[in-house]
Amino acid sequence: MASSQKITSFSSKSWENRYLEEEEGDTETMFDVFDGKMREKIVLQRLIVIARLPCDLADRTELGAHYEKLNFQLSKLYMWDHMTGLLLIYPSCLLHVIESSREVLVAVLKDLKDMQQQSDGTLLEAPKVVFMAHNPQSRLFQQWSYKELNEDQVTEELGAKGLGDEEGSTETLVCFVLSVLQKLSQQLEISKAPPGSVLDETPELIVSQEVLDQLLAREELQSPQQYLQAYNSPVNISMDFGQVIRSSCLTTV
Repeated sequence: MASSQKITSFSSKSWENRYLEEEEGDTETMFDVFDGKMREKIVLQRLIVIARLPCDLADRTELGAHYEKLNFQLSKLYMWDHMTGLLLIYPSCLLHVIESSREVLVAVLKDLKDMQQQSDGTLLEAPKVVFMAHNPQSRLFQQWSYKELNEDQVTEELGAKGLGDEEGSTETLVCFVLSVLQKLSQQLEISKAPPGSVLDETPELIVSQEVLDQLLAREELQSPQQYLQAYNSPVNISMDFGQVIRSSCLTTV
């Protein structure tokens, strides 16, 4: 009987301590839990960029190593700005999704601009900004990682059926990329496996290289340099009409 009372007393005290800890700590609301949102310490933004790989790039792992180093450097500069995302390195191009604060994404764009301006030994060519989302509801990825895709994985094109013609609009192609990434994120939540393993098992969740090649040929997509110029340009306010006009259009939502 004494043993039973002791257990009951311990259980009651532990629940009391847990309640007090939750009251004192920064806890999630029921709405956060129901909606599946992760409490952020930053205003989250999402950047999607693509680029061609140089024909003379012998080792594609150099790209992964470059962004691993950049991620480490940015994590030291912006301690609270956790960077997540996925870098997919195709045989002839790349697709990079980055999720973090505005400052981190601007730093990534500046790094892309610097690489583009290198005269020799560049790791990528003709980068384009495909999409920029401000304050999305949640992250697509819980950490940053990269994966090299082999020729067999990108030639199946299981997810690109119906988009292989030149008549597809840029908006259609961008929406297709976003749709595939969203499906990949949902599969990651279900499987709890790393993105590389999920893509090996479900190649239909790989954005087709053909779609990326079409987007790389679209003039309306801005380069990192053009995007940064527009980002840093002053806002022109018309006093007559109360309109706010930027010097160029941004690929944002």
